[in-house]
Amino acid sequence: MVAQEWLPGLLTFFKRKDQLDFMNLGTTIIKCRHSVRKFKDTKIEEWIVRDVLECARLAPTAMNVQPWLFGAITDPELKRKIADLTDNGKFIAGAPVCFAIFGQKSAKYYLEDCCAATENIILALQSYGIGSCWVAGEKKDYAEPVRKLLKVPETYALVSILPAGFAADITLPEKKDICDITFLDTYGDE
Repeated sequence: MVAQEWLPGLLTFFKRKDQLDFMNLGTTIIKCRHSVRKFKDTKIEEWIVRDVLECARLAPTAMNVQPWLFGAITDPELKRKIADLTDNGKFIAGAPVCFAIFGQKSAKYYLEDCCAATENIILALQSYGIGSCWVAGEKKDYAEPVRKLLKVPETYALVSILPAGFAADITLPEKKDICDITFLDTYGDE
């Protein structure tokens, strides 16, 4: 039932009908993903949150260091406080759940590793028909206040915040054409 909300949009990603014969579930989920900032007031089941966190845990990580810490915030007051701290994340308060991804500062590649985990969370949520929006954490003035609010040890840095929920409104921004952003072998060759 959850998938029914995004399945009709699949056909817009395919140029030819014969491509549907070779549909790949993984790439279909990726192609259907888009940022959501308005959420329905529908609870996300705890087992889904646990499964999403399991997917985050399985993200690729340099040298298998796994320098991450994942939070799932459902308390309305905490979400409101996080939203108030951010500069562009006021919609966090309206999300049924908000994931906070922290990286261990002593790990050389914590930013890359935690970004991979963030993407795993986004795609896991999308596979359940749940939208999200990546809100920056790293290098933002509110990163430290959010860390303190959530009582995360100071050895960790906030990398990203992901409010998530079933979409109440969907806006699909125009994406760049594949020909404008890719090259084969060396740049500029035809």
